[in-house]
Amino acid sequence: MTHLAGLAGVSAISFAAIFVRYAGTAPGTTTFFRALYALPFLVIAWLLVKGRDTRPRQVRLMAVAAGTFLAIDLTIWHVSIDAIGAGLATVLANTQIVFVGLFAWLISGEKPSRRNLLVAPVIFTGVVLISGLGDAASYGDDPLLGAITGVIAGFFYGAFIFTLRRSSQGHDAPPAGPVLDATIGTFLAAVVIAPVFTADFDIAISWPAHGWLIALGFLAQGAGWLLINRALPRLPAIEGSLLILTQPMLTVLWAQLLFDEDLSSLQWTGVALVLVGLVGGLVSRADRPREIRAAET
Repeated sequence: MTHLAGLAGVSAISFAAIFVRYAGTAPGTTTFFRALYALPFLVIAWLLVKGRDTRPRQVRLMAVAAGTFLAIDLTIWHVSIDAIGAGLATVLANTQIVFVGLFAWLISGEKPSRRNLLVAPVIFTGVVLISGLGDAASYGDDPLLGAITGVIAGFFYGAFIFTLRRSSQGHDAPPAGPVLDATIGTFLAAVVIAPVFTADFDIAISWPAHGWLIALGFLAQGAGWLLINRALPRLPAIEGSLLILTQPMLTVLWAQLLFDEDLSSLQWTGVALVLVGLVGGLVSRADRPREIRAAET
């Protein structure tokens, strides 16, 4: 059941960029509704386990603050999706692994392993290739913009993961607690950030866009995260790391099947390099304590 729960969670999250494309709403609008529609589900999930959530208020507030970084990440990521497609934008956002390591080094004094130092240039070489390098065959309305915003999204996603990880250290809380707190922070930040990032921010949207945004909030932001956070602490470290890696791979597959996102050979090479780098980075972090890894989703 643990493996099935993890796979179900990863599969749900892998559709996030797909729902974003189907919704077709402005980047800031999408972030706002993603958090809004996730909150009722997460509140109910938390109330069911409230008695086991013993985190003090300051710890919960730190998790809420982490949600601010997630709001920025998601809004910029949605720009990347518009520019370069759902599949490549998702691969690029997973460069977060490099930035999490950087923050851990600069702030917590956790020196990166030799493997981490080796995979970073591999990942960013892949990013350059994904941008198309002026190749006319490259997929995307603006591959260069998509690559730049994808990496910026990865930076803020890394900041979110690092901050949420710091808030969870030393506290054994059910997954619904930190996920709910972070989503509250994402919603509050989206109210302020979304209109600034998106000139055409608009909450007066209609169906079927609302339906896709409900699916985004419920499946990706809510159920997907909870299932993954439940499964990871119960899986061997290497299995958990590889499970997380299947998310961008699945999104690339869905994007090809549903939107005919036909990548150039240069971009496929870039995807391969990024994924190889992510494998190396994830494996090198496999010996971390499980309660920390579980927060990194």
